[in-house]
Order: sequence, then structure tokens, then C-alpha cells
Amino acid sequence: MTENTSPITTEVRKAIEHRATWMYLLLKEARERGLEWDDFAREAIRNTGSIHGLLKKEKMADPSSMEEFQTVFAGETSRGVFEMEIVKEDHDSYHLDFHYCPLVNAWQKLEASPEDIEHLCDIAMDGDRGVAGEFDEFEFSLGTTIAEGDSVCQIRFDKRK
Repeated sequence: MTENTSPITTEVRKAIEHRATWMYLLLKEARERGLEWDDFAREAIRNTGSIHGLLKKEKMADPSSMEEFQTVFAGETSRGVFEMEIVKEDHDSYHLDFHYCPLVNAWQKLEASPEDIEHLCDIAMDGDRGVAGEFDEFEFSLGTTIAEGDSVCQIRFDKRK
């Protein structure tokens, strides 16, 4: 996988890192005030994903079509930002490997602990879980993650059996 260093990719990565910084600092402040991240952050992020899932669904003539979902999930810029590799793409599956994560990059720059980075990542992935939740026929699964020290994030959408 070739590193994407186009000016647009660089600027979008900076914007995502900026928002990841907000996320971490908000959650860190909440923890310092005695709040548990999972008590509020997961639902908020999942709701964000649901909003995006509905927007994607509106663009589709057939929301049960995995092939059509593949065309609306991520545009060219997003694919470059996360260095997405399509591992499997057919009528039942859409499997992607992300080779770069600007969120993890931001959290590492902030010197968040490895445990916090893993936790932040899983909370952030509730966005994708929320997207998938808007599609009755699809399920989302997460394999390895960059946050856990792996080289890729394995993002998987599959048709329900």
C-alpha cells in the first residue's frame, strides 16, 4: 500500500486529528470529573453513525444492496485519508483494511496511554456500528486495529444470513 500524501489528504487528516484531539480532551476531562466514558460517549458516537447511516441510505435506490452500499460508504478522499484497501467486495461482503488512522495518530501525539487509545478507538468505531445499524440486512464487525498495535484496522460489513 502506497502512502497517500496529496495536499487534500494531508488537510483532511489534520482536520480529523483536530477532532480526535477534541474527543480525547473532552473524555479526559469527563473522567477527571468522575464520569465513565462508556456511560455517555458510546451512545453519542453511535448516534452520529446512525445519522450518517441514514444519509447513506437516502442515496441508495436499494438499501439492501451490498454493491450499492459499497458506492456510498466512503468517497475517494476518505479512502485516501485512511489508506483503505478493498480486501473483499461482492454481493454479500464489503471488507476493508485501513492502513492509516489519523485518530490514533492524534491520540499518540497527545501521549494517551495505549489502553486509552484502544478504548478511544473502540468508542470511535461505534460510529461505524451506528452506520451499519441503519441497514437491517448488514452487520458490522471489527477485526484487528491500529490502536491495538496491528498494521491495519479490519473493517467488515457483511449481509446477514
